[in-house]
Amino acid sequence: MRASRLLSTLLLLQTRGRMSASELAAELEVSVRTVYRDMEALSAAGVPVYGDAGRSGGYQLLDGYRTRLTGLTVDEAESLFLTGMPGPAAELGLGGVLAAAELKLLASLPAELRTRAEALRERFHLDAPGWFRPADRTPWLGAIAGAVWDGRRIAVRYRRWREPQEVDRELEPLGLVLKSGLWYLVAQAVDRPGQVRTYRVAQVLELVVLPERFERPETFDLARYWAEWARRYERDMLVGTAVVRLSPKAVSRLAHLYGDVVAEAVVRTAGPPDERGWVRAEMPVEQAAVAHDDLLKLGAEVEVLAPQELRALVTESVRALAATYLG
Repeated sequence: MRASRLLSTLLLLQTRGRMSASELAAELEVSVRTVYRDMEALSAAGVPVYGDAGRSGGYQLLDGYRTRLTGLTVDEAESLFLTGMPGPAAELGLGGVLAAAELKLLASLPAELRTRAEALRERFHLDAPGWFRPADRTPWLGAIAGAVWDGRRIAVRYRRWREPQEVDRELEPLGLVLKSGLWYLVAQAVDRPGQVRTYRVAQVLELVVLPERFERPETFDLARYWAEWARRYERDMLVGTAVVRLSPKAVSRLAHLYGDVVAEAVVRTAGPPDERGWVRAEMPVEQAAVAHDDLLKLGAEVEVLAPQELRALVTESVRALAATYLG
């Protein structure tokens, strides 16, 4: 246990530089007193670690010191090869870099770990895009990735859903996210400082990487922003509520067809089942035209009761279907 903690301490100092005893204690989930003892142990083992006192002090390694010891366990070595994404890496222009990194990692592993890692790669594969949908054309993805990495502003012509559809924006790109095979750019507009927004990379029509650099907000966390934005996006897309009657079969398919948000809302608002097992419930939906298309997926297993606009759209489609199939 202590050997593993000492290795973790060494790698933290190697990757992050100077760290205070309290920062190390919080990271390693130990007491500050334990950190002091660990520093003495590292120093006694010949590791060139030293500490500075004072408010801005802390522990750090002697400049230029690097350890080649990784201390990878079997599970850790295997998990690294589950993170490989050859498709997305190639889209970012990093396919060759990823392949080279994997080769170097394999070469550095002991024989047993190397065999297990190679076996894992042969047995598991990540395919990010969704079914029945061609991948987005993203000719500007590589340039955007470079701007994200270098902290450079970009000027884009962007196509959006509302009028005017094509707009010009000068952006400070903060990160890229791959979601269900689709690439999204997270950025803040230069004329709206502090307002972070999400742009679909495939909707970028033109792009110029500008010479100006920008200061990345120190408090910005891409993963946290995306999680919050995704939740808000799903909630905001469901702008209305339909009152429906659903068969038991329809209820069982809700999560698969519409996701957990819709399924949970239906279960929460459902009344008692009738003699056929059908229930009356409230179902979150998008605007009427989209809700019409979505509800037709359930066929005769659903009846729309309200709003009247949505019921009328479904009724019109049912009449058209009857005319086509029943003559």
